[in-house]
Amino acid sequence: MGYNISVSEFLESRDIDYGDFVAYVNAETRRLNSKLFFFQSVCELKTVEQNGKLSGLPVSVKDCICTKGIQSSAGSAILEGYKPPFDATVVSAIKNEGSQILGKTNQDEFGFGTFSVNSGYGVPKNPLDPERTCGGSSGGAGGITAAATFPHIALAESTGGSISCPASFCGVVGLTPTYGLVSRYGLIDYANSLDKIGPMGKTVDDVALMLSIIAGYDEMDSTSLPEKQKHYSTEGGIKGMVIGVPKEYFENVDEQVSKSVWNTIKKMESAGASYVEISLPSTKYALSAYYIIATAEASTNLARYCGLRYGLHSELKEGQSFNEYYAKTRSAGFGEEAKRRIILGTFARMSGYRDQYYMKALKVRTLVINEFKKAFKKCDLLAAPTMPITAPKFSDIQKLTPLENYQMDVLTVPPNLAGIPMLSVPCSSGKLPVGMHLMADYLQEERLLKAGKVVEAVK
Repeated sequence: MGYNISVSEFLESRDIDYGDFVAYVNAETRRLNSKLFFFQSVCELKTVEQNGKLSGLPVSVKDCICTKGIQSSAGSAILEGYKPPFDATVVSAIKNEGSQILGKTNQDEFGFGTFSVNSGYGVPKNPLDPERTCGGSSGGAGGITAAATFPHIALAESTGGSISCPASFCGVVGLTPTYGLVSRYGLIDYANSLDKIGPMGKTVDDVALMLSIIAGYDEMDSTSLPEKQKHYSTEGGIKGMVIGVPKEYFENVDEQVSKSVWNTIKKMESAGASYVEISLPSTKYALSAYYIIATAEASTNLARYCGLRYGLHSELKEGQSFNEYYAKTRSAGFGEEAKRRIILGTFARMSGYRDQYYMKALKVRTLVINEFKKAFKKCDLLAAPTMPITAPKFSDIQKLTPLENYQMDVLTVPPNLAGIPMLSVPCSSGKLPVGMHLMADYLQEERLLKAGKVVEAVK
């Protein structure tokens, strides 16, 4: 028996044999993972009575989100074997509502990448074409969400576009909430001032359901916003909404991607919205500022991985200095991209370079934030392509230089840098999916979800 039904159908059904469902999901997950490598580790669902808003629903969790007793390694060999003694706040929230953890999804090491090719535990493959990437860094989350033939929602994480990118490449829905709306307690950080946990699902309703469960104030997180938990509705339409279309977000974008997004904007106009073209001139500086800030924070965060407290370690030999020991452990545990970003971030924070690079990057960040604020005084939403291209082949990715890799984030970095909410929704039914990126002012997630629901209906 198959279970290719929606999350809402699953949660509302009273006729499902849960034992049969669990057996099917366990077998199907193992089958998919053996071919497409979505998971760092797969958890066996148990046939036990579940209660709550997610009663019995399988939820995958990105590898950088701590799960009690389950390896949580952020895609890095430096944390191999680390099994947290606690759950992240978001994991506790979904467990309290009756869900079960399907597994820990594969990712770029610590989130360092756009294509999920920098993982220490295998490279997830796009279920629509295994020769192509799922996107990154939440590649495993996007892949299993697209491939699952059973109801499922993924918990993912974004620093510079790591939810939106795989959502676009895999043809699913990805929501990156306002910075601080969802607790970061229990998240293995990439960059503290940029990291955000958010859901991925097959539909806008799926991500709205998950946001309703994980959003809200958490005293364990010093960056948590004083927002009460609420139900996020997707109903209401977009009649009367004004959609801003930033001209800079259509520069150097694949023609088919641009065409698909513009077609959808026109359909949104037919559904009652109006649109106006706007300019966000600081866009050209945002990418450079992001990588300076993100790598500076990452180099600080990754200093804790020395091989003594948790994760990978080796024998401390007699006469060996601690610096020698740290160097040996980190050389073995960190991948090439992690080492590159540690070096870049350390350089940006050094005396003599801090003012020249890091402080200027922070000023650019403020400029980007102010431009978004100004735009939202004229518009209810912004609409643009999520990614400048469709999912590339791994053979093409191998030809890219590190700088060309970084430039792939040009459309997702500015809103991430500003901390505003954004939603990637499929807007093309072609062979390879195209994502439309909807962006809103702080804490306007419900407005995004209503617009996303319309995009689903008109694509």
